[in-house]
Amino acid sequence: MKRYSKGLALILISTIGFSSNGYSQPTYKIETTKDVDMKLLGTSTLHKWEMETTSMSGEVQFVFKSGSESDFASLKSLSFGSEVKDLKSDSKGLDKNAYKALKSDEFKDIHYKLISAIATPAKKNEYLLKTSATLTVAGVTKQIDMDVNCLINANGGITFTGTDKLNMTEYNVEPPSFMLGAMKTGDAIAL
Repeated sequence: MKRYSKGLALILISTIGFSSNGYSQPTYKIETTKDVDMKLLGTSTLHKWEMETTSMSGEVQFVFKSGSESDFASLKSLSFGSEVKDLKSDSKGLDKNAYKALKSDEFKDIHYKLISAIATPAKKNEYLLKTSATLTVAGVTKQIDMDVNCLINANGGITFTGTDKLNMTEYNVEPPSFMLGAMKTGDAIAL
């Protein structure tokens, strides 16, 4: 899986290295590598901002046609998460304000769990997945729907790319402000 994005200025998942547990519908571990990332994107009164992490863990279970491990059909399950304090920007001040807004001392993780996925072939070795999942941020869990592009790579790896937008206030996160309120972040973010 390569890039998987979801609102709240969070771009999620990117996994190319999997380790199989050996089931007929293999389960693979999502582990911290340079090929896995999650981003949180937003705006402020001055500029756009971005936070990113490659520190993630989770599992994914694929469905293959005819019991083959090379003929992709869809996803059976997917769950992954990351610690809020693993998200980093180019500004320690932004990081500190974001951790506070995301209530990282009380709710240490951001977590995604797939509910369903329907795959439709798009091009050779490419699929469009209509997904429904839960996203937990700052202790609040909401259902999200996202279109995800899936590419079967020549090396057998699978790359997922998706983006969704949401508002921080939907997760009871107050958009951070600083400099006595002169600088404010926007409510909308992208994951």
